[in-house]
Amino acid sequence: MRRTTRLLSLALVGLVVLVAAIALYLDFSLGRVPAFTDYLDRAASAQGTNWLLVGSDSREGLSAQQEQDLVTGGTADAAGSRTDTVMLLHIPAGAGAPTLVSLPRDSLVPINGHGPNKLNAAYSLGGPTLLSRTVEETTGLHIDHYLEIGLGGFAGVVDAVGGVRMCLPQEIHDPKIDLALEAGCQQLTGAQALGFVRTRAFARGDLERSEHQREFLTALVRKATSREVLFNPVRSVPMAWRLAATVTVSDGDHLDDLGQLGYQASTAGEGLITAAVPTNGGMDMPGVGAVLFWDKEKSAELFTALQQDRPVPREALTGAP
Repeated sequence: MRRTTRLLSLALVGLVVLVAAIALYLDFSLGRVPAFTDYLDRAASAQGTNWLLVGSDSREGLSAQQEQDLVTGGTADAAGSRTDTVMLLHIPAGAGAPTLVSLPRDSLVPINGHGPNKLNAAYSLGGPTLLSRTVEETTGLHIDHYLEIGLGGFAGVVDAVGGVRMCLPQEIHDPKIDLALEAGCQQLTGAQALGFVRTRAFARGDLERSEHQREFLTALVRKATSREVLFNPVRSVPMAWRLAATVTVSDGDHLDDLGQLGYQASTAGEGLITAAVPTNGGMDMPGVGAVLFWDKEKSAELFTALQQDRPVPREALTGAP
């Protein structure tokens, strides 16, 4: 009996050590960048937690065959990185649902040292550091954490969880990225999901794309944190490895921060508030292209509410369910 107890204790200790070693390895595998910098008049940290979520069109690590399979589009000139997706996730300090806000990449914003330009230009001009500063100065919010994923990583995570079920109200066809999705409920593969969140083949262009991105992200989080995935090592282990190998976080973020992010987003369930920054038209700006203007009054209401960690007024939400 004593020998059995000793063996069980050793096995338990071994399991704990193994789990700790895996966690350390995954944490070490995360890509890290200096996403934040202190500057004069930077917004102070307030109640609640703010994440800047970025989807880049980086093809880093993709073979020519993978680029073809994923129909990444672009040319050799696209070897650099730009942002296809920019979202702000506010997690309240106390009770209340998190708020996920799309910041359209074509938004006209002031970029420090470069003048007014599209939001995604901040990333092209100065990487995550300038993008996070631009978001902070434009919204008045202090960004606490940064998370970025590229094309291949996004598709890989979707495939690792076994695809994501989406119900489309109408068919989507975009020959530019070889995307053809029929109307109705269906399981999207990684390549199909990538096309779904990237296409702008709609009358409202970037605005409708941002809606699809929010819809898919919430569906992906629900799938990734479901019992079907978490308690199935065939799914959960590849997902964890894929995430650790393909996501980039700020140099102050760790695996436990990502775990907390996933937990908060998953427990919010249907209570997660999703919206886009209220806009007020746009124009074709010489040297910049088509840009969107934020509605100053409504966007100020939105970001002031988040800064004060209180519910956002319904009239300040655009694209909310």
